[in-house]
This record gives sequence, structure tokens and C-alpha cells, in this order.
Amino acid sequence: IDPTKKYTVIGAGKASAAMAAVLETVIPPENLDGVVVTRYGYGAECKGIKIIEAAHPVPDDLSMQAANEIIDLLDACDETTEVIALISGGGSALLSKPAPCLSFAEKQSINKALLRSGASIHEMNTVRKHLSAVKGGRLLDVAKPATVKTFIISDVTGDVPDVVASGPTLPDSSTQAEAIDVLTRYNIDVSDAVLDWLNDPENETPKSIGHADIIATGDLSLKVAEDKARAAGFDVINLGDEIEGDAAETATEHMNILKSHPK
Repeated sequence: IDPTKKYTVIGAGKASAAMAAVLETVIPPENLDGVVVTRYGYGAECKGIKIIEAAHPVPDDLSMQAANEIIDLLDACDETTEVIALISGGGSALLSKPAPCLSFAEKQSINKALLRSGASIHEMNTVRKHLSAVKGGRLLDVAKPATVKTFIISDVTGDVPDVVASGPTLPDSSTQAEAIDVLTRYNIDVSDAVLDWLNDPENETPKSIGHADIIATGDLSLKVAEDKARAAGFDVINLGDEIEGDAAETATEHMNILKSHPK
């Protein structure tokens, strides 16, 4: 990043406003313009970048407003534009615009069903990508021919870049067939229009080349927390960042580990 250049900034996620605020300490705010969406209560004060707060984990009208504003911003880009994308966990709900095959209300309903289903974040985001006008690399297509640099704070197991926030600015590694498989496996009802959309190869998500820098991960955060806790005199059991499953069952397992500890 060159602090003397002008950049267009977009972003989505629970950490995106904080990321934008830090960016303004590296690049003068007058050299930045853009739109970032974060969760209600997670905003940060920025001078050059507009911050929108929206709902999580189920999108609301402001999620759609943020998506439309970011699309308009990217539509205006040309080959001289340099775009910085700030992506973090939660962006799938916070940046939301349905594909032409479904309404916003149906998209909300499918999202709620996915959250209740027990599907993993990888599985949920596979469906979200394929039923979105912005996820799964579709913003990368909107931004063409601009240059897009993506910076990610990962909240997913394995730190797969295009899974975080459903990868709006990265080529998608998942497929329509996988999205249909998730819907079928978890008995999630969708309309015939949605199934027709998912069965049409013309609607597959972009697979073009993209690049991302993962600047923070769950594993790194846990290791730092472990070091701080040990330095303060605590015994530490680091369970790692690969845990998935039902929250209530996982909490019980964690409590059993604590109960079996000699102290």
C-alpha cells in the first residue's frame, strides 16, 4: 500500500469498521473514499470511509443498502482505480443482496434455516455465495477492470480465504452442485426458481484469479491469548481453532475438560 495514492475502500464484517479506522492511520483519510458495513454497535470513527451498521446474523434492510452502495461505488471504477477490500467474519449477513432468483425475504428465510440446521460455516457460506449478487467473487467481477487488494481477518476453520464472509472479492472454490447438496442434506426448502437458478451453469460463481492477505486468524489469536494468560500465572488449555459443532454440546464438552483439570 502506498500512502500517497488514492484508494477506494470497501468492506464487510464485524471487524471491518475497526480495520477501516486503522487503515486511516496508514493512509491519509483524504486519500480514501468508500463504504464499509459492520454489525450494530461495532462502528468506528472514520473521516474518509463511510461506515454503515447493519444486522447480524440475519441481514436487514441496511445490509441491502450497504450492498447497493458498494456495487455503485465499484461500478464507477476503471482500470486506474485501486480498491482495498477489508473482509472479516460476519460479512455474509452484513453485506446482503439476493441473486435475481429470490426475494430478500426468501433469502432471510433460507439464512435462518441454515443457522438452525447445524450446517458448518463452510456449508452455509457455500449456499450463501450461490444465492447472492455480491458474494462468491461477484464483487470482484463488478470492480473490473480495477485492481482489488483484499485483506482478511479469518474466523473460519482452516482459514480458507473465500469462505470468510463468503468471499465477495475472491474467486469461489465451491460449486452450484455443492450448494444444492447442502440444501438437500439439511432439508432446507427453497422455491423452484432457486433450484432452477442453481441448476443453470450460467449462474455459477466466478472462478477467476484473485489474491488475499490473511492478516489475522483464530489460531494466532488463541496463541497470543495463551501467552498472555501464562504470563499472568494461569494454567492454559488451548483447544485450537478447529472446533465445530452444536454450541450447547461443545460447551458441555468444554466444561467436562475443566472439571477434569486437577486444579
